Amino acid sequence: MTQFTRRAALALPAAALAAPALAQQGYPSRPITMIVPFAAGGPTDTVARLLATEMSKDLGGSVVVENVGGAGGTLGAQRTAQARPDGYNILCHHIGMATIPTLYRRLAYDSVNGFETIGMITEVPMTIIARPNIQASNLQELVALVRRQGTGLNLANAGVGAASHLCGLLFQTAVGAQMTTVPYRGTAPAMNDLVGGTVDLMCDQTTNTTEQIRAGTVRAFAVTTPQRVESLPNIPTAAEAGLPNMEVSIWHGLYAPKGTPAEIVNRLSQSLQTALKVPTLVQRFNDLGTSPVPQDRATPAFHRTFWTQDIARWRPIIQAAGTYAD
Repeated sequence: MTQFTRRAALALPAAALAAPALAQQGYPSRPITMIVPFAAGGPTDTVARLLATEMSKDLGGSVVVENVGGAGGTLGAQRTAQARPDGYNILCHHIGMATIPTLYRRLAYDSVNGFETIGMITEVPMTIIARPNIQASNLQELVALVRRQGTGLNLANAGVGAASHLCGLLFQTAVGAQMTTVPYRGTAPAMNDLVGGTVDLMCDQTTNTTEQIRAGTVRAFAVTTPQRVESLPNIPTAAEAGLPNMEVSIWHGLYAPKGTPAEIVNRLSQSLQTALKVPTLVQRFNDLGTSPVPQDRATPAFHRTFWTQDIARWRPIIQAAGTYAD
């Protein structure tokens, strides 16, 4: 029995005993902390704060966002995994929850079995963009250029494990060519260098790229979702543009520590589903270039299945790249 298995086994009796007491006193009876494992102001933080506002209304108690950034989102995840499983500490994380198990080979918590899934929140499309003067006018020409020049082209990202890093890995796999990757400490400096022409390409979330695309300071070639994005109607999907294996979105989900009573997990999931139907929240998400998931995806069971499948999807891609975060 591993230390993680022992910890989970010890937590279950405590959770079982806590459930009736929590049901009697009413849940929540005090503020819930929603941990965001990234700095304030970023895409995940924005999603979390919008969601926390609406969930607070539904739950009849405060949901307070706390930023616990660092180590590619693993510090905040660790804080949650090791918190008391009583429903008062939850985690809002993105697709990194599917890549951390492979990107990080040494962690102080169980990155797969240390959590209860509550439900998915949003799916954010990605965009394939380049410096404005790159010698390609559409995605097919860009793919040909990448295959021809390979490592002679620079592919920027916001750091190992960032959404732009993952999308870049998938793009290289889909194209069948390796470029020279240039990691930055965040999206802003990477975007600045792309606009300035210091680097050639980047693949990043619409929440980070829509403004630059509309302003014409970068050249957009495709979005990575099955359908076109409402906020960028003139940009084709990768499949439409001739790259069918380039489908990815950056999803967000809610988690609780392993052993959190099922009745509390279900109450949080119900609150999440209610929040995702609020018209003002939907509009705010749309303004950011994202959208809430359908109701059947904002459930613990769907979230667990999707997460498990995404871990399996990303593992060979990361292992083939041979780039790890530890």
